[in-house]
Amino acid sequence: MSEEAIRAANVGTPEILDARIRIDPYDPAWPLVYEAEAGRIRSELPDALGLFHAGSTSVPGLPAKPVLDLVLVVPDPADEDSYVPRLQGLGYVLAIREPDWYEHRVLKKSGLSAALPHANLHVFPPDCAETDRMLRFRDHLRGHAADRDLYGRTKLRLAAQEWRFMQNYADAKTEVVAEIMARAERGTARFPISGSST
Repeated sequence: MSEEAIRAANVGTPEILDARIRIDPYDPAWPLVYEAEAGRIRSELPDALGLFHAGSTSVPGLPAKPVLDLVLVVPDPADEDSYVPRLQGLGYVLAIREPDWYEHRVLKKSGLSAALPHANLHVFPPDCAETDRMLRFRDHLRGHAADRDLYGRTKLRLAAQEWRFMQNYADAKTEVVAEIMARAERGTARFPISGSST
């Protein structure tokens, strides 16, 4: 993603890193942090269609940035008034708006916990291919140690470099993610969204 595209998607000014990425060893407290935060979100948004723990902190044994990634499914992410104010009450701030990509929104939160100080809440509509892809990738890594180790090694190697934006680091993982996803797609069925929260 170009710097122009990064700036266009951000609500406000994107954070410039010009630094290496912090990667922590897996912490078994991470799923507990997710469960606690998911409970708070469900209390504020009982009408949400799904809430999931995604990203590297959701895969036991995988090193990760100390950021909790959650995926929230709502009827219409473009209807920000239906969910953003309630999430603001939990400390979330709308940070990214991508109407041309599944109406994707990202809300960020700081001060979450000692184990995971930050959270990214990705918001998608029902029956979204990206939600399916994220959960498929997560579950494949949970069940396939070789690909989990490959992804972990790639993350650590890339994190040792300096990156202007966090998105540049994410983009640098595209090739290995595509390689792993090709294997995941050969063996995983489509995910049901409604009522699930893993």
